[in-house]
Amino acid sequence: MDLMSLTAVELGKKIKAGEISVKEAVKAAYKRIDALEPEINAFVTLDKENALKRAEEVQKLIDDGTLDGPLAGVPVAIKDNMCTKGLLTTCSSKILDNFVPPYTSEAVLNLEKAGAIILGKTNMDEFAMGSTTETSYYGETKNPWNTNHVPGGSSGGSAAAVAAHECPYALGSDTGGSIRQPSSYCGVVGMKPTYGTVSRYGLIAYGSSLDQIGPIAKDVIDCAAILEAIASYDKKDSTSMDRRIYAPPEPEKEGSQENQKPRGYDFMSALVDDVKGMKIGIPRDYFGDGLDPEVKEAVLNAAKVLEEKGAIVEEFDLSLVEYAIPAYYVIASAEASSNLARFDGVKYGYRTEEFTDLHNMYKKSRSEGFGPEVKRRIMLGSFVLSSGYYDAYYLKALRTKALIKKAFDTAFQEYDVLLGPAAPTTAPKLGDSLSDPIKMYLGDIYTVSVNLAGLPGISLPCGRDKKGLPIGLQLIGDCFEEKKIIRAAYAFEQTRTYECCDFAKKEVF
Repeated sequence: MDLMSLTAVELGKKIKAGEISVKEAVKAAYKRIDALEPEINAFVTLDKENALKRAEEVQKLIDDGTLDGPLAGVPVAIKDNMCTKGLLTTCSSKILDNFVPPYTSEAVLNLEKAGAIILGKTNMDEFAMGSTTETSYYGETKNPWNTNHVPGGSSGGSAAAVAAHECPYALGSDTGGSIRQPSSYCGVVGMKPTYGTVSRYGLIAYGSSLDQIGPIAKDVIDCAAILEAIASYDKKDSTSMDRRIYAPPEPEKEGSQENQKPRGYDFMSALVDDVKGMKIGIPRDYFGDGLDPEVKEAVLNAAKVLEEKGAIVEEFDLSLVEYAIPAYYVIASAEASSNLARFDGVKYGYRTEEFTDLHNMYKKSRSEGFGPEVKRRIMLGSFVLSSGYYDAYYLKALRTKALIKKAFDTAFQEYDVLLGPAAPTTAPKLGDSLSDPIKMYLGDIYTVSVNLAGLPGISLPCGRDKKGLPIGLQLIGDCFEEKKIIRAAYAFEQTRTYECCDFAKKEVF
């Protein structure tokens, strides 16, 4: 039996039952990584020695009953923009290629408390700026379904690693679709929670008002379990939300209070195969020009499946969709130009070898350390924040963001869940998007508005195109309504069998 073909929860059950050891699971993961990485390039850094040492520690805690959660002992991969104490964290950029953080991000700490074993850090678009994982300083990641195609981005390394069965699950971050879009391209399940649900402490910022950490896994059950583990209120993050206050009231549950997650964090309770009476809205705006016919057909067929299971499915006009991309890139680039000002070669990271004075050192370090896409977004952000253009661009984008949130609020007065594509096409070929940055930006058209409005969204496979590449379905919920999209996603998933790529089927020796 190939242990890495199991879902995270399935593997956790076998470890808990004593059928396999934690060390065996970790060794099985590294065996696949060693065999497949030369072709996939999903990882930037591996941590074998510490992972095997940690496996022994976790095994003891499982054996004595201290750790009994669904993810105890299960290996995980972490996107390379989340700080990990003592382990290289580079954001896939030359400017941080020697940075070893002195602390660990809160989301990763929460996973470690649940008994997770960190295998290493996954490749990504440099500083999460991109939709293909081709802008990485460490080379492009390739899609395991077809290595001539991109895995999506910026969490392409995490999605590719899960799709190739190099790890049972991974963490990604989502600023404008960077979990959902690569999950769609790689045929896995990815979820972006409501803004503030998962602490951003230790996540190296791209767009602070948009970034959110979330899970990438093989199925919806895993996503729910991972989200339960990483979600928490964190005083170290000023944007962290205490969901116990904001979650809608629910009836009292039976059973021991000790084993129950606090209200607002009990995502696994939504794993119910029942959508009867659920109102699902399909925005007409998501099915216009630019959407691949095969993607459209697969997504609408998924809507029919949910309708046959008892959901009420209706089309409606969402409006403002065409303004989401320009508003997003103005806001995200403005925040990026501010956030990336700290990388100057003074305290940490790359410093140029030859310079004449302090300002020359700043300029040369940043010019040599940042890649072209990062420079492009820094310049765009600096421009829209500059005197004379601030009102015309940045403030206007913020007003547009508010209008987009209002449009979603109106929609959720009528519907429980919104349904649409995760991306307008399946995975493009390597090199196609980089030659046309505007085309790459437009690839995020169905995902960015979710981040602008701070909403939860999930992407899951709903078919394949004639080239055999996966097609992703996106479900969007209102703020703090992850359980509704998990329920709808789980119900749809029950009608399909799990499909994996040829790379995932490869036997390694």
